[in-house]
Amino acid sequence: MRIQIINGPNINLLGKREPSIYGSVTFDDYLSELRGKYKEVQIDYFQSNVEGELIDKIQQTGFDIDGIILNAGAYTHTSIALQDAIRSITAPVIEVHISNVHAREAFRHVSMIACACKGVICGFGLDSYRLALEAMLSK
Repeated sequence: MRIQIINGPNINLLGKREPSIYGSVTFDDYLSELRGKYKEVQIDYFQSNVEGELIDKIQQTGFDIDGIILNAGAYTHTSIALQDAIRSITAPVIEVHISNVHAREAFRHVSMIACACKGVICGFGLDSYRLALEAMLSK
């Protein structure tokens, strides 16, 4: 099985950015853990702060892999273009968030991409990615 994780803006700052919300672990450290636990799964990783690069990665991988785990960051709440990209591919996409977006600012309560995704997982810290991976494995 091959899974593509795609992270959007500011996820590259995990471990430094608002540790009270996002924790103190870097994504690279977490990714090493995840790959170690799921050795039978090829987990590819991509991060960009640029919306168009996220769309390009979705289009490049979305026909050849078993699933995408997408944390679009703030683009979640603004990007119809990401929604269109998700709808255009054959691989299922699970939207993830580290924090519980529904317990935060009101603008974070609306996802422009959730309607195109297989599911949404939020609020479990970095474990949200593992839960999404488990969902992909159980399909």
